[in-house]
Amino acid sequence: MSNATEILANSDRFKFADVTTKTQLSVERFLHQQAEFLDEKRWDQWLSLFTADGHYWMPAEEEQTEGEGVPNIFWENLDMMKMRIRRNEHPQAHSQAPNNRLCHVVSNVIIENQDNNGNIIVRSRFHCAEYFRYEVRNFTGKYRHYLEKTSNGYRIKLQRTDLVNREGPYEYVLQWWL
Repeated sequence: MSNATEILANSDRFKFADVTTKTQLSVERFLHQQAEFLDEKRWDQWLSLFTADGHYWMPAEEEQTEGEGVPNIFWENLDMMKMRIRRNEHPQAHSQAPNNRLCHVVSNVIIENQDNNGNIIVRSRFHCAEYFRYEVRNFTGKYRHYLEKTSNGYRIKLQRTDLVNREGPYEYVLQWWL
């Protein structure tokens, strides 16, 4: 996985790639579909958006360039994501009662780079509202995705989620992905 984190760390996060409108729309639709799957808790479809070795990464520090072996809010491969889903969906997961609801808005989608294989580095902004225990929590931040082009469309090799309020106080732990 360090290859994908290195690619993101070494890419120009302020670059704008010159891509076709078709590519731009395809990437935007992919990110919107991911948000829809998360909001509707369509876990199998959401997990299918990742490569077999894909990772979801929410670093603890803005300047982090590595996820493996350092403190993170999330650093999860597919097995860890599946385990989190099973734990949160378990009938005895009282910490998840009543069930939460999420609402994502993804915007400012900018493709930074497209390599010769069609793999994409894209950044975007997000807002996610979580309704849980009769209150709404708001999370905002930046996404950076390393998307691999496959015969079945794009797949997430690495998703980096940087929260604006990463060090903020929370009454309860963040259980779901943003």
